[in-house]
Amino acid sequence: MKIEIDDLSRPAIQVLLNEHLQSMYELSPPESVHALDLEKLRKPEVTLWSAWEGSLLLGCGALKELDRKHGEVKSMRTPTALRRKGVGRAILAHIIEVARSRSYERLSLETGSMEAFKPAQRLYESFGFAYCGPFGEYTEDPNSVFMTMRLEAKMRPNHSFEPKGTGKPAPAAPLKR
Repeated sequence: MKIEIDDLSRPAIQVLLNEHLQSMYELSPPESVHALDLEKLRKPEVTLWSAWEGSLLLGCGALKELDRKHGEVKSMRTPTALRRKGVGRAILAHIIEVARSRSYERLSLETGSMEAFKPAQRLYESFGFAYCGPFGEYTEDPNSVFMTMRLEAKMRPNHSFEPKGTGKPAPAAPLKR
C-alpha cells in the first residue's frame, strides 16, 4: 500500500469523495453534514492523502489545520468493498504522524452519532481519541460526536553524556532516519 498526497485530479479519488458526501447526506440531516467537498479539500489548510495498491484506490483521509497547534481529521473514507482490511487504520496512522511532525498539540475530529458511524468511532478510540465537546466552529449537535487526542512530540533520544573523568560531554550521536 502506498499512501501519497493527492491533488484530487484523478477520477477515482473524485468518485470516492463524491460517494463519501452522498453517503453523509443519506445518513445525516443536511445541517449536520460537515464533510468537505472537492473545492474545500483543495484549500491550502487541507492536505488529502490517498492510499493505492497499484492503480486500485484503497481509501483516503485528510488533515485540516485549524490553527498552528490544532489539526482536524477529515474525509476518512474507504470503498465499501475494501473495508476491514486495515486501510483506514494505515491512513489514520499516517495523518497522526504528519500532525506530530507539524508540531500540533491536538488532533480532533467530528463524526456521526448514528449506528453506521460506530466502526469509525471504535477505530478512533483505538488510536487514543477521547470523546469531547465541539471544537473550532462546531456547535452541539445530536447527530455529531466529537473526539480529540493530545499529541506528544516525538522525543529525540539524547545521546549526550559526560564520559567518566573528562569533564566534557561526549558529542551527540547522529540521528538515524
